[in-house]
Amino acid sequence: MTDLSNLPFSVLDLAPVPEGSGVADSFRNTLELARRAEALGYKRFWLAEHHNMTGIASSATAVLIGHVAGGTKTIRVGSGGVMLPNHSPLVVAEQFGTLEALHPGRIDLGLGRAPGTDQLTMRALRRNFAAANEDFPRDVSELRAYFAPSRPGQLVRAVPGEGLGVPIWLLGSSLYSARLAAELGLPFGFASHFAPDYLLHALEVYRENFRPSEELQEPYALACLNVFAAETDGEARRLFTSLQQAFVNLRRGRPGKLPPPVETLEGFASDLEMAGVEHALRYSVVGSREVVGRGLEAFADLTRADELMLTSQIHDHAARLRSFEIVAGVRERASANVS
Repeated sequence: MTDLSNLPFSVLDLAPVPEGSGVADSFRNTLELARRAEALGYKRFWLAEHHNMTGIASSATAVLIGHVAGGTKTIRVGSGGVMLPNHSPLVVAEQFGTLEALHPGRIDLGLGRAPGTDQLTMRALRRNFAAANEDFPRDVSELRAYFAPSRPGQLVRAVPGEGLGVPIWLLGSSLYSARLAAELGLPFGFASHFAPDYLLHALEVYRENFRPSEELQEPYALACLNVFAAETDGEARRLFTSLQQAFVNLRRGRPGKLPPPVETLEGFASDLEMAGVEHALRYSVVGSREVVGRGLEAFADLTRADELMLTSQIHDHAARLRSFEIVAGVRERASANVS
């Protein structure tokens, strides 16, 4: 079994907006979670770009990263990710160059290829997603160049940004970004917390085709999963129903704020809908300390990931904090057993 004590754990936060609360509450909760994660020894804290979703408040991702980085001291803070088709590479370089200048050595830039929203909102963002596949590799290369030292005669420069070498990650849920990350010699993260199908194949493609770069000599892969930890298995399963309801609502075309947990989902969704949700959330560890420990070890063994990123869409903020505390305790116990 994988030794969890030597495996970095990180946090993916979507700045969820639970029913009964607002965006300002979400931002306060996100900062409190980041501070708790820092104290518990998590390696990094990432925020994800989404648009036109009332239950997710991380749309202005760079702004929120600055808020979190300014309220913490040591934990790495970054994007998981910025959806590059929505942005000019120069603007992204300037934003993250500013963040790196303000918080040296603590900023990560994870890049995604999806729009992070629906087609109508994508048009409101003034982007042409039809050209994303063709433009994405070129945009990534342009972005990397902006972070490099300026060259003689260079007419367009990222200020701040140039020479800062902000770490770039490629993120994805298919084979496309795995291949590109391998080709460019960049670290790779897989979104298995909602798109499980290509996880193992993508990691295999990435590792087998990796080409060393100035940034990275060996492949480095991160895998994300949902973790709902509580004092009892039953309570963890109850907390998990918030995410299950949210997925059903999203697939019905009615996304909203994160619903409170329920004792049972019987009658809420059809068998077909629940089967789809169970498949999408296949990589979820739900239970008490012992169950979570075994689940994390099994996922680490399965993926051989260099780092695990955990996300928890839990309605009650105190319960969400406690879930991450329990996971940290699992890792501490693994370390104690090794020593």
